[in-house]
Amino acid sequence: MTHNFCAGPSILDKSVLNKIAQAYSDYNNTGLALVETSHRTDTFMEIIEGAQQLLKELLQLPEHYEVLFLTGGASSQFYMVPMNVLNENQTAAYINTGTWAQKAIKEAQLFGNTKTIASSEEAKFTYIPKELPTTDGFRYLHLTTNNTIYGTQYRSGYPQVNCPLVADMSSDILSEPRDMTQFDLIYAGAQKNLGPVGSTIVIINKALLGQVDRKIPTMLNYQTHINRGSVFNTPPVMSIYGCYENLKWIKEQGLDNIRDRNKAKAELFYNTVDKLSCFYTTVAKEDRSVMNATFHIKEEAASQAFEELCKEAAIVGIKGHRSVGGFRASMYNALKLESVEALAEVMNQIEAKFG
Repeated sequence: MTHNFCAGPSILDKSVLNKIAQAYSDYNNTGLALVETSHRTDTFMEIIEGAQQLLKELLQLPEHYEVLFLTGGASSQFYMVPMNVLNENQTAAYINTGTWAQKAIKEAQLFGNTKTIASSEEAKFTYIPKELPTTDGFRYLHLTTNNTIYGTQYRSGYPQVNCPLVADMSSDILSEPRDMTQFDLIYAGAQKNLGPVGSTIVIINKALLGQVDRKIPTMLNYQTHINRGSVFNTPPVMSIYGCYENLKWIKEQGLDNIRDRNKAKAELFYNTVDKLSCFYTTVAKEDRSVMNATFHIKEEAASQAFEELCKEAAIVGIKGHRSVGGFRASMYNALKLESVEALAEVMNQIEAKFG
């Protein structure tokens, strides 16, 4: 068994992978592979509409929210959000919790004013800022709910704001039940908890649109894709199908059960780190991510030995992001507890030798 801790593209349940694999050769006994099936057919429209409805059901979204399947990754939303929502004479507020927030701020500055109202940069992004100034007068407040590089996550609720709330939720969407109606716009790359790489989810309160003065290129206008049900142009058919099957799997599991399993995995990992002298994490305890646990090893020799033992134990994707080094255990929905147990066993072996 391979233990997949990759940060993305990430692990999917085997049952979902099997359905995707089957669809590449013969989808639903049609005699055609889904990858060669027109996106204008009833066959595909059932898939994309089913995926949109499932996402709305799982997130308990009211009718005035639209679910879009787009392309370009979450990074494309760094500019599409302000292009569609922010006028040049308006100011958007941002919370800077790391690399992805910084990239979002940079792109928003092309379309209007931005103000970073809170940041954890002075502490190398090891915590989530808690104290915020008033958000009166801002066009929106943007935050990143989970920071894959630094291993921080909003664990004790989201800010209470007096303006629309926008979130990059790429790496922790559908990891637990949440009240999503506190957000007016959510975007997420699919390749974490939603499905295979290739599609990008945008969830938007329609009341947020139609208020900018600029002309928006057709393909970058949210309204274009709302009007055409996310099939204005050829969409990433197989990625959307993978999301559809994965959303079915999430519904079968139940978000309450998924939350409990994710909590158990995170508790096992962090309890192991906290009790061992060779390992440590710099993330504030109350802000430790359930999805992406970042950690370090004190001695270089122990670090090398750890990598070798992980390889022997078929533990993959454990290296930290290239910008920060160290290690990272990404524990998305489909990762089983036994994989975290295997990682904990390797960590205990390192402690026995170097601790």
